[in-house]
Amino acid sequence: MREQGRGRWWGLFAISLGVAAIIVDATIVNVAVPEIIRDLRITSTDAQWVQEAYTLAFAALLLVAGRFADRAGRRRMFVVGVVVFVAASVLAAVAGSGAALIGARVLQGVGAAMILPASLSLLNANFRGRERAVAFAIWGSTIGGAAALGPLLGGWLTTEHSWRWAFGINVPVGAVVIAATLVLVAESRDERTERGVDWLGALLSVLGLTGVVFALIEGRTYGWWEREEPFRLLGVDWTGGISPVPVAGGLGLLALAAFVGQQLRRNRMGRAGLLDLSLFGIGSFRNGVVAVAIVSLGEFGLLFALPLWYQNVLGYSAFGTGLALLPLALGSFLASGVGAMLTRRRGAVRVVQLGVAAELVGVAGLGVVVAPDTSWWAPLGFLFVYGVGVGLATAQLTGVCLREVPVRQSGQGSGVQSTARQVGSALGIAVLGTVLFASLGGILGDRLADQPGLDPAQRDQVVTAVRESAGAAIGGLAGDPRTAPVAEEAKIAFSQATRYAAFSAAGFLLIGLIACARLPRDRPGTYAAPIGRPAPAPAAPH
Repeated sequence: MREQGRGRWWGLFAISLGVAAIIVDATIVNVAVPEIIRDLRITSTDAQWVQEAYTLAFAALLLVAGRFADRAGRRRMFVVGVVVFVAASVLAAVAGSGAALIGARVLQGVGAAMILPASLSLLNANFRGRERAVAFAIWGSTIGGAAALGPLLGGWLTTEHSWRWAFGINVPVGAVVIAATLVLVAESRDERTERGVDWLGALLSVLGLTGVVFALIEGRTYGWWEREEPFRLLGVDWTGGISPVPVAGGLGLLALAAFVGQQLRRNRMGRAGLLDLSLFGIGSFRNGVVAVAIVSLGEFGLLFALPLWYQNVLGYSAFGTGLALLPLALGSFLASGVGAMLTRRRGAVRVVQLGVAAELVGVAGLGVVVAPDTSWWAPLGFLFVYGVGVGLATAQLTGVCLREVPVRQSGQGSGVQSTARQVGSALGIAVLGTVLFASLGGILGDRLADQPGLDPAQRDQVVTAVRESAGAAIGGLAGDPRTAPVAEEAKIAFSQATRYAAFSAAGFLLIGLIACARLPRDRPGTYAAPIGRPAPAPAAPH
């Protein structure tokens, strides 16, 4: 950033605004999903892919995008990423089908993957001393605030205008970011970075993650082993009795295994790779990456189920759903204010553990209070505690994870932990979405077994409609006096399925808390280093 005047800090604002846009887009769609399902007439599986496609593309490309940014120029990569992201947002806003929207979300993920690592590199290269610490604090606060703002902004746009504006708003925001970045942010690149790009590693990682997550999402639709529904891909019909799910999952695991082997071989030869596996020999990094992935799985997967429950069971509008989730944002903002003080007194690791424990309590509490007749106030306290936990854990876990990573490997370490966070989020939606809809189908089928005037064929039709619409069909059933009793059973079943999803998320957070307990303790008064620099001793001057 320009070294003189206020331009550097306005440049930081531009970078933070760009990062806010990609983080908001990870959560803004949550409350718009029911409207998207009704408008485009897509299935619940397609709805999951509207969210998964973005997160998966984002996660799969972080490492290679970071490498390109160091070589080609960080500002250039950041601006190109914003251009790609805005263009994809326009395509999403005008999408006329589920396939078109999913394709646009993939392209948005590509742009987001270019933006995030470049933003970190720009801050690290252009701020020094205390200013760097402040810049990274602002950057981190932007991420936390944007994630909490997404559901409220998405709900308001969907209710007052259209779900399409949840994507269209990125156009003016992107224009401001591009103009301000070109004027206020200086270019930087690392001339010492290793030459060469690991294209094979990038391909294997993308194929592996895609195969595994496809299996998790589509297992309930096409069958976990035997094919239950027709499957068509790129104009080719899948034939035979076996489902495509175990094939895709198996190939995905093989691709990930090949990726690890290929990275080991490149590491031994001293060639540039996407992943230096020696980093996992560092205890704090290894345990930190595991904690990041598992905590992200529990943190964000539930945000797929809650908006559906609020709108399809309790009857909230999209904007009302955003307001209902506002305590989560307030808790996160409060935690960001007290997190630094707690870190000075207790140490960063203790703050992370406290945050994950608070998330666990909040999520488990939500599972307890979820019901078809839940009062509006009952979830508020648990959402607030949940938000406090997110604010405490997210703010410190990245620094804890990178604390012992050597300076020369800090960029790669940052990319690995960011990838773990995004993959954890993707798997969270996949796993908890599978728990939600598989439970919904089973519970509703059992509850309708003895429903008077409903034969087995009609029962199966109702179960399929409710499950495939992600609960959107409940409103239509409730509006017809003849099917109103069926709608009540559907509300009970959806609430129980949401409860199971919440308890599953709490289980993952418990595992994440155990992983955090294995992190090496730090002394009170220390703070996590800015990316790319070791943490100084408590008394050292900046």
